Amino acid sequence: MKDVKTRTETLRRTIGHRVVDGKDAAVVTVSQSYPTDADDLWDACTNPERIPRWFLPVSGELRVGGRYQLEGNAGGEILTCDPPKSFSATWEFGGGKSWIEVAVIPEPGGYARFELAHIAHPEGDHWETYGPGAVGIGWDQALLGLGLHVDTGDAVDPSEFEKWSLSPEGLGYVRESGNGWYDADVAAGTDPDAARARADRTIAFYSGE
Repeated sequence: MKDVKTRTETLRRTIGHRVVDGKDAAVVTVSQSYPTDADDLWDACTNPERIPRWFLPVSGELRVGGRYQLEGNAGGEILTCDPPKSFSATWEFGGGKSWIEVAVIPEPGGYARFELAHIAHPEGDHWETYGPGAVGIGWDQALLGLGLHVDTGDAVDPSEFEKWSLSPEGLGYVRESGNGWYDADVAAGTDPDAARARADRTIAFYSGE
């Protein structure tokens, strides 16, 4: 797959914290710049006809107060929307609830940046065991799909993407992604040995080990 290593190396990853509903929440943020303008990038990530071309089929009412459902994945409520700049929503899956905040940022030269923050209350020992890569690697893969769609306008074939993800190149992408989240974890103040251990567990999980 074209330029995969370059794509993961140019992702920006950060980890922070904020108080949500009176409790500490982890904020895992990833962003990527794309060779398209902000209007097109906004359309790619909000148009129900285009979202399945790079992510998952989506149903529901894509408006503030409406509920959405991603096929076989999360659903939730759309909380805010400021076209073509940003939206936020709950992210409800497996009985748990977290939040996402998406921003589309114009950049020089006809580029635009997609930024996504996933905000969650650490539950049990999951955060300590797997760290930010538990959600981060999945979002990295989604942003890779978005880039492939933006490059060509074509849909990403889910079955082909799944095959690729289990290929040597795809598994290499998971390792690069996991190592990127290790770096972000350490930059956020986590002990390097603890960050390495949980990054390795997450890489193994995404690699099917």
